[in-house]
Amino acid sequence: MSNKKIYRDNFIVITGGPGSGKTTVLEEIQKNGYKIVSEVAREIIQTQVSSNGDALPWKNVKNYRDLMLDKSVDSYLAALSTPTNQPLFFDRGIPDTLTYSHLINISISKKLEDVARKYRYNKQVFILPPWKEIYINDQERKQDFDEAVETYNIMMETYKQLDYEIMEVPRMGIKQRANYIIENVLHNCM
Repeated sequence: MSNKKIYRDNFIVITGGPGSGKTTVLEEIQKNGYKIVSEVAREIIQTQVSSNGDALPWKNVKNYRDLMLDKSVDSYLAALSTPTNQPLFFDRGIPDTLTYSHLINISISKKLEDVARKYRYNKQVFILPPWKEIYINDQERKQDFDEAVETYNIMMETYKQLDYEIMEVPRMGIKQRANYIIENVLHNCM
């Protein structure tokens, strides 16, 4: 793998632990006319469950993590072909795979570290903090709220170690959160 970094200033990561409202905020950003890149984790879980696969966070965590990395890189590379300088909002970034590895305490391969350093997003990363009042479980989200808090903490550290600047999105209504992100991107990131 080439060590040459690929960097896109208009690739904006919105991340956070499970149940923080991230995907809902991204849907609101999309309603405002911006393009988004969907999270790969839910798609992987849905595909693996429907095909009786084992690359699931409750079955084979290493296979799940490796598939998540591959699909995240595929998403990044596909986005490179998007002919625009407008912001492109990602529901999680490649470094989230590193976070997941730390969280479940599985070894981090050199490939994973290299990939997280190679494919770079805008330096400003938006993170949504844990929010107990909106946290719910569903078919793909089986973690409890304490795990969501732990994920958030590890995620903060992971992105900082990769030299990203963290901007925490305040707890407020969906439209306000989306506007907060859009305004900051247009003012500070682009």
